[in-house]
Amino acid sequence: MIIMLVLVGVLLALLVGFNAVVKPYFIRAAQAANANPPQSVTTYTVRYSEWQPEVTAVGSLRAVHGVDVTTEVAGLVRSIKFRSGEDAQTGQALVELNADSDIAQLKALEAAAELSETTYTRDKVQYEAEAISKAQLDSDAADLKAKRATAASQAALVAKKTLRAPFAGRLGITTVNPGQYLNPGDKVVTLQSIDPIYIDFMLPQSQLARIVVGQPVKVTTDAFLEQTFTGEITAIDPHVDTGTRNFQAEALVDNRQRRLLPGMFGRVAVAAGTIQRYLTLPQTAITYNPYGATVFVAGRSSAARAGLVAQQIFVTVGPTRGDQVAVLSGIKAGDLVVTSGQMKLKNGTPLAPDNRVTPRDDPHPTPQEQ
Repeated sequence: MIIMLVLVGVLLALLVGFNAVVKPYFIRAAQAANANPPQSVTTYTVRYSEWQPEVTAVGSLRAVHGVDVTTEVAGLVRSIKFRSGEDAQTGQALVELNADSDIAQLKALEAAAELSETTYTRDKVQYEAEAISKAQLDSDAADLKAKRATAASQAALVAKKTLRAPFAGRLGITTVNPGQYLNPGDKVVTLQSIDPIYIDFMLPQSQLARIVVGQPVKVTTDAFLEQTFTGEITAIDPHVDTGTRNFQAEALVDNRQRRLLPGMFGRVAVAAGTIQRYLTLPQTAITYNPYGATVFVAGRSSAARAGLVAQQIFVTVGPTRGDQVAVLSGIKAGDLVVTSGQMKLKNGTPLAPDNRVTPRDDPHPTPQEQ
């Protein structure tokens, strides 16, 4: 009986020890084996950045002066005095039409005017000697004026036979050749003054209070992604389109290198308002949901020797610029925020930050081709 009682006691002790020590150990080991492994993510330390409020739009470039040079009179092209694509100065001769017959007629009219002037001078002396009447002298004076006017009209016609640049600018490509007959209004070549150059753009009426003449603007184009052109607003249209409720603004842009050409489109950024300081994150850090915007903050767990774990936090986002977004509330400067890999996270997920490759964080990004 004693031996039996001892054996029963030993068995009970073993059973109690197993439940108290061994079983919890195996449970903890199984839980540790089934726990989520640390997830590889990229992180970003929240900090303040200065933001210049901007109003953006897409506009069209327009020459300060731009015309298609045409002829007022018909004629045969005698010579072309320019090359396609070169610069022209104000008053520079571009094309000469055949004007031989017009010049000959001009000389005849000038001779007639000189004869009329001689007659008037002689009759004036005779009138002073009371040899002719005042009516005769008046008739001679009228005839002189008419002859001079006719000669001046012919001289203007001869001048029109030479096409000149109305202003300084760059000439386009011409298809006119010597010997070609031109009718009035036929295009000879385009002439564009492109330094500086205008850009016209439309803005919603809600931005009208933020736009004033003299504000600086920055212009970028797809043709020259690496360059930003500067200028300032020169005019604001006093009329708002009733269909779109937009108003038009005009800016004069520096184009000393003459890269910008009329007809191109450009992206306009108008500096509007004072510089603001915002907590800034890459846009990839924000997770947008129907119930709000959230971020995952990497923090220390309360468990002993635990590493970084994910904690989901609601945030209020503000304006965006390029790859960045401003955060108005929910986080503070110095917080470590996950910027990629959020899809595999939940509250308490262990984190293994790896920032060898991080999302772009450029306030003024340009298209990338890989």
